[in-house]
Amino acid sequence: MAKKKEATVEERLRALYDLQLIDSRIDEIRNVRGELPLEVRDLEDEVAGLNIRLEKLVSNLELIDNDIISKKNLIEESKALIKKYTEQQKNVRNNREYNSLTKEVEFQELEIELADKHIREFKAQIEQKKEVIAETKERLKERDNHLKHKKGELDAILAETEKEEKALIGKSEEYKTQLEERLVFAYNRIRKNVKNGLAVVPIERGASGGSFFTIPPQVQVEIASRKKVITDEHSGRILVDAALAEEQKSKMEKMFSKL
Repeated sequence: MAKKKEATVEERLRALYDLQLIDSRIDEIRNVRGELPLEVRDLEDEVAGLNIRLEKLVSNLELIDNDIISKKNLIEESKALIKKYTEQQKNVRNNREYNSLTKEVEFQELEIELADKHIREFKAQIEQKKEVIAETKERLKERDNHLKHKKGELDAILAETEKEEKALIGKSEEYKTQLEERLVFAYNRIRKNVKNGLAVVPIERGASGGSFFTIPPQVQVEIASRKKVITDEHSGRILVDAALAEEQKSKMEKMFSKL
């Protein structure tokens, strides 16, 4: 079996820059989505929280209604007892029995007063809770509409970009297999540590892309010779010459247009 031909430094540099272009395109797609997925999740959580709050408020309202019914039943019981004690007073044998029944009647009258007071308080609570329920429903409606709008935005972006993103992720993995593990490791490490995830950059106006630090002429010549992988001493990024970068950009743009 013939031994696989080892890639030249230039081939590695081209593969690295191709990989960078692919990963940068994935970054662009994800930047278009931006904070939308997070916004949608936050809105979903808020809507869920408002629904739970609404359920609790309605449940509390039902409990207060039950309390009112209970107090009304107590009033009817007290009225029945007052009627009973008043009837008994007509047949008492002495003042002691009469006074005892009078106290029972007074107690039941106080029970009725207290129950009426509680009913008024409960009704006030109901009015207050109804206001809160109305406000919560309005807030829920507004947040739910906002969520639907944001979901629509996200779904539209996903519909446009999901297929391309999946294809690009596959291409990224494919290009990584063309490189030695040490280079892929270095590339991933640099990409995590630099601005905009740019681990491989071309020389622009005598400096590495996006940097103001000038690269010495001799180093520029070495980079252009494509004989070894050279990193920027200031940012640690891998450097390629402008001509190679333009060639690979043109090639990758054709590939992107087909995805």
